Amino acid sequence: MSAFSLDRVPQIESGAGRLDELGSLAQSLFGAGGTLLLVADPAMIPLGHAEHAAASLRAAGYAAPIFAEFQSDPTTVQTDAAATLARQHKAKAVIALGGGSALDLGKAVAAVAPGDAPSEAYQLCARPFPSTPLGKICIPTTSGTGSEATRTSVLSNSEHVKVWLWGAELKADAILLDPHLTVGLPPFLTAATGIDALVHALEACTNGNATAGNSIFCHAALGLVAKSLEVAVAEPGNLAARSDLQLAAVLAGVGIDNCGTAVAHNIGHALASLRSVHHGRAVGLALMATLAWNVETDDGRFAAAAEALGWGRNAKALPEAFEALLRRVGVKVSLTDEGYDISPDQLAAQMARPENEAMRRSNFRPIKDADLLSFARRLLAQA
Repeated sequence: MSAFSLDRVPQIESGAGRLDELGSLAQSLFGAGGTLLLVADPAMIPLGHAEHAAASLRAAGYAAPIFAEFQSDPTTVQTDAAATLARQHKAKAVIALGGGSALDLGKAVAAVAPGDAPSEAYQLCARPFPSTPLGKICIPTTSGTGSEATRTSVLSNSEHVKVWLWGAELKADAILLDPHLTVGLPPFLTAATGIDALVHALEACTNGNATAGNSIFCHAALGLVAKSLEVAVAEPGNLAARSDLQLAAVLAGVGIDNCGTAVAHNIGHALASLRSVHHGRAVGLALMATLAWNVETDDGRFAAAAEALGWGRNAKALPEAFEALLRRVGVKVSLTDEGYDISPDQLAAQMARPENEAMRRSNFRPIKDADLLSFARRLLAQA
């Protein structure tokens, strides 16, 4: 039996209406009184979810200032502004409410606020975080990034490059899942975030770091996405499907926290550094461009993933089945008519940058420089 290690999974509280219990959850983790900084996706303000969360915290005896001055793909500058607010209020914990951007920013704030260095100083593990981070509760309102379960935050730095911060100090103390929070997602975002969860799970159980223990989480996530993604896209109010996707995203997040991703995320991060392409869509298109190449050397791990998806234990059938799913849920696979002026050489060069190297190295099949250019050409030509 192969040896492996699995890292801590945060406490998980799941169920319709669980946002009402945020205050009591915070008390159980952080004790009574004080200030908790609520980092909320700006979209949560008009929807009322931010006030709902803040009200639950206030009812439990906390001050709950809200920071919402950021956008998709948050920056290190915005992270520093939120960290300054946390210091000013002497916050003892951060509540992150929203999609992956809000979760990444909130976790980063909790890790850097106890120190005085800017968040960019910690990019790519350039220095250790302060030893005692603020507490963290993550409340995802999309079902895909898995950030709620990982020790990673992705931010855009001062050079407009997407970089990662990594460390145990970024991992949440608890995850609160309430499917009501995802009902308002439009079909495109439901599809794109669900595909993100699928790609996370698939890469974590098929890359060079994959382990038998971690693949249990990944295969469960794949089955949940296959079962419920199309239902959630077609029936936005279906709470059972929404709950399945929330759990799939968490399980896939556990997967990438333990074993990382691979070439699809290398390409997805590179593409998003060049142009504003939704992350879930970007990694979905990247997987479509690379899956046939990857399964050529399958040792059984891709076949097992195909079986978990309910598509039969046949690795060679994966590329066609995955592309069909992308199209069925409405993910647009062509970038050619969207005004993007990216050349294959430009994309391949971005894929080769240091911040994307770990994802390249994790791929089970070794990737040569010539392969990067081939992948870039294939992705940009997809129609």
